[in-house]
Amino acid sequence: MTNGTREHWDEVYRTKAADSVSWYQPTPEPSLKAIDALQLPATASLIDVGGGASSLVDRLIERGWSDLTVLDIAAPALDVAKVRLGDDAMQVTWLVADVTVWRSGRYYDVWHDRAVFHFLTAPEQRLAYRHALEAGTAPGSVVIFATFAPDGPERCSGLPVQRYDAAALEAEFSPAFMLERDWREEHTTPGGGRQSFQWCIFRRR
Repeated sequence: MTNGTREHWDEVYRTKAADSVSWYQPTPEPSLKAIDALQLPATASLIDVGGGASSLVDRLIERGWSDLTVLDIAAPALDVAKVRLGDDAMQVTWLVADVTVWRSGRYYDVWHDRAVFHFLTAPEQRLAYRHALEAGTAPGSVVIFATFAPDGPERCSGLPVQRYDAAALEAEFSPAFMLERDWREEHTTPGGGRQSFQWCIFRRR
């Protein structure tokens, strides 16, 4: 995750179990379905922005994916994933960084973000994110976003969030990125609450 300070997110993962935070999913089914629908070879490259302790990387390793990167501002979150993966963690590139100031030195076939963009409430933050996104993708690259929907929570982890429908997300990333598909998800939190998410798949023109 990003936004707020690195200290904020470090504290979240130091004081809460990774499977107790509201965004936790035992199995990241919506992400996996979106990735499966792309029908890409397992040699394709994927970066999970704000991936933290998510098990998405575990499931992709099981499916034979070999070029995986996880970026998160909170080192403790990545440490949780590394410990869980054991020796398999060596198959992943782990980056501790704030995506709004980070610039990739390579292109990714798939850019996945279920955690970060809705925390960027200031226009300059979103512009900086877009610069990072454009630096890390090439024409044909696919971008998978999940953000809080208009009827989703107004705050998460003590921070305000920006909520989106598909049209609002499209406005953030057009014309460089073309919206190909969108849908909604009702996420159930570990505490039994419900959160509405907006999913969108874009392709870099």
